Amino acid sequence: MNTLLITATEESTGKTAIALALATIATDRGHSVGYMKPKGTRLQSNVGKTLDEDPMLARELLDLDAEMHELEPVVYSPTFIDGAIRGQEDSDELRQQVKTQFDALAADRDTMIVEGGGSLSTGGIVGLTDPEVAELLDAKAILVADYTQPGDIDGLLGAIDRLGDRLAGIVFNRISESAFEELDSDVIPFLESRGAEVFGAVPQEQRLAGVTIEDLAAELGADILTDTPTDDYVERFLVGAMGGDEALRYFRRARNAAAITGGDRSDIHTAAIEASGVNCLILTGGHRPSPAVLGRAEEANTPILQINTDSLTAVERAESVVRSGRTRDAETVDTMADLLTERVDLDALVGAGSAD
Repeated sequence: MNTLLITATEESTGKTAIALALATIATDRGHSVGYMKPKGTRLQSNVGKTLDEDPMLARELLDLDAEMHELEPVVYSPTFIDGAIRGQEDSDELRQQVKTQFDALAADRDTMIVEGGGSLSTGGIVGLTDPEVAELLDAKAILVADYTQPGDIDGLLGAIDRLGDRLAGIVFNRISESAFEELDSDVIPFLESRGAEVFGAVPQEQRLAGVTIEDLAAELGADILTDTPTDDYVERFLVGAMGGDEALRYFRRARNAAAITGGDRSDIHTAAIEASGVNCLILTGGHRPSPAVLGRAEEANTPILQINTDSLTAVERAESVVRSGRTRDAETVDTMADLLTERVDLDALVGAGSAD
């Protein structure tokens, strides 16, 4: 059986999209595919239970006849972590639980896709980091990594070292157009000279990297104060808590961003509207901006959203929306499957965990 663990150097690198896209690709190739996420980390409450959204989506897309507790044996919640630190969890029992559920899910399967949780080191408290899970389940690891600058390679080399012989290879994800040349000409040859196989690099795709302003407003329960288009994408958030001139310099360095600030900060509002990389304003605290600010925003086609929370809460909620939005339905998984087909060595990737 071919068992692949999809892990990553850090959180929010696109593991779920790649894991489920590989599962659908293998299914289309005639494989009988199973899925498991041993540690539930992307949690939401559902009918009184805390569940991870990723196995829920996998069960739907792959038509899996398995219960959530089988797909996700360990709910890696803050409550669980607190209990583990206090000695209330038995690491050996948890590892056996994961192995038992895996064996049941893998019965009669050609391919098992195992999705890592959070980052490479998540689960260390109970001996279930991704390298430890790979060893436990006799899996080969596909390491998903971002790349923006040469300094990123230090963290990648550390991850390669931790995975050791379990590493099958690397897939770079969300690579900007400006970074591709350096990646191809310098970084990939360097990694291959160190014995690491690189299966390919996936370009940044806006539909996977962010959410539309309209969707963001709906998820946040925000009021849209301007009569402007809301189909632009937001990929990142900036908090405006400085003076107007400093804010303008700060915002001008942004791209596809939403600026979050208090509704009473007209100087910040003006700076954000003037910055071409700020696609919308999210105003907090329940304060309505002045008519002058609303007028400027409409002239610049910059939507203004109003939300009744403080700025810190707004940032946390907005970032959660963007993270969950990246892999939220079959369409996003299909998009990733198309990108993988175009950009990576699928024959090597899908077969990376096969027995020799």
